[in-house]
Amino acid sequence: MSIEATLQTRSAGKCELCTSSDALSVYEVPPVAEAHSDKCVYLCQNCKSQVEGSSDLETNHWHCLNDSMWSQVPAVQVVAYRMLKRLAPDNGWAQDALDMLYLEEETRSWAEQALAQVEEVVHLDSNGARLNAGDTVVLIKDLDVKGSSLVAKRGTAVRNIGLTSNPEHIEGRVEGQRIVILTKFVKK
Repeated sequence: MSIEATLQTRSAGKCELCTSSDALSVYEVPPVAEAHSDKCVYLCQNCKSQVEGSSDLETNHWHCLNDSMWSQVPAVQVVAYRMLKRLAPDNGWAQDALDMLYLEEETRSWAEQALAQVEEVVHLDSNGARLNAGDTVVLIKDLDVKGSSLVAKRGTAVRNIGLTSNPEHIEGRVEGQRIVILTKFVKK
């Protein structure tokens, strides 16, 4: 029996994370030395593109992990753990789910193995200086703040910045409003 047929049977023809039955395909959970159904999950296109990082995370979609994290299949547990880890910094519910999730030692090791290999996101200002959470930066251009009449003026100091998962964005407070700022418009 092929890997896809095995996964289709195991999952009852549904995505093993969100239970959708649309556009399903095999996802090999890295690192994979040899293809085997025990090292794969059956995912819908929406889940697969977000797991692979080829599309932005839709936070509300991932509430499905509250159910799928309890799967008896180690590969599903690994993917659920990794996605919860990605979501946890910005979502309290994801951190709560992570705190409840129990993984066997071997499964946890597999889950964390790829997380350790993920490159660290580095934020650089307009001059190429590395930005860190808590830094103070200065705006180098007047910026219109979307969704408000506020114009963040050139020369404004933004204190105690926060970093995002996107290396081109930082967060900070300007005139009492928390906004996202492109790193190319700030200097340390």
